[in-house]
Amino acid sequence: MSALSITPFTVAIPEATLGDLRQRLAHTRHAAAIDSDGWSAGMPPQVLRTLLAHWQDFDWRAAETAINAYPAFRTEIDGVGLHFVHVRGEGPNCIPLILTNGWPSCFLELLPLIPLLTKSVNGLAFDIVIPSLPGYGFSDQPLEPGMNITRIAALWARLMAGLGYARFVAHGSDMGAGVVDRLRANHAGQLIAIHMINVFSGYPADGALAPEEAAYLAAAGQWRAAESAYAMLHASKPQTIAAALNDTPAGLAAWIGEKFHGWRDGGLRMDDRAALDALCAVLTVYWATQTIGSSQRLYREAFADAGAMSPPPRHGVPVGVAVFPADILPAPRTWAQRWFDRCDWQAMPRGGHFPGFETPELLADELRRFVAALPAG
Repeated sequence: MSALSITPFTVAIPEATLGDLRQRLAHTRHAAAIDSDGWSAGMPPQVLRTLLAHWQDFDWRAAETAINAYPAFRTEIDGVGLHFVHVRGEGPNCIPLILTNGWPSCFLELLPLIPLLTKSVNGLAFDIVIPSLPGYGFSDQPLEPGMNITRIAALWARLMAGLGYARFVAHGSDMGAGVVDRLRANHAGQLIAIHMINVFSGYPADGALAPEEAAYLAAAGQWRAAESAYAMLHASKPQTIAAALNDTPAGLAAWIGEKFHGWRDGGLRMDDRAALDALCAVLTVYWATQTIGSSQRLYREAFADAGAMSPPPRHGVPVGVAVFPADILPAPRTWAQRWFDRCDWQAMPRGGHFPGFETPELLADELRRFVAALPAG
């Protein structure tokens, strides 16, 4: 395997891009709405106005400085340019850990874990690698079909080997969980273990269902009927919605902000400045890199990926599953254990779809607990 060519990378969004963004926000044309609908019809108009005002005043340069405090790099693997953050832990014998986000998040969600996991606690510390998925943030946008989670898993395996890690732990949420499961399926020899937020509900279950599994799958069917239209649109006509969201920051904010409300424990409060800042940082990355369309296209690729939609192979790679109560369709223990032989399932006390933003300490503690409990060797 050839060595990777790695170059340092600094986030530096041009001032012209930020100025254009502020101008577009200032000239938003707000759609008519029925206020009594609340969130049931999408983001309420007054919430959107408040969010856009916050975004217009958001100090991106301060956020950019904080982002650039962590060493970041670019490399190319199989013709795909990848952005990643790489921070080594304290002391010798650190455990390599690659972290992968899902949609509609980005690598920023995982940065709060860095100081929590690189610090040595009871002799355990981690080397952290946080790549941006292809089509997300500062990684290249795929220019041809086929960039699915199976192929991304192969890129991650090459990246970790190129960084000098013969074996590593992989953690992911949402689409990132799919990537780490494909790592387990196809690159088990490089893995110490994998850890996921939740378990995919779409595997075809054989045999009798436990009562909690039957209730879970019934809830999944109800959720798909009521809430999954966004995913179907991403999977079927991603280019159509991309044309709208790539050209209007108000539309982008509503599309992503609604999910940051609905999938967050306690919702998105307009008086929670830290949560609004985190959302505006994510929105700015999507806007400046013009990756909302390419990020959504991953749904199309994932749904067409036969391997990813099939039950995972059963073998000896240890699997950790942390289920946050406000996430989309938190899976019961029996559903996780149906698919994984060596499954450590944990119900988290609070948190939702974005634990790196919402509850980073809880997630870091859970990752430490899981890795510390792994058998030696």
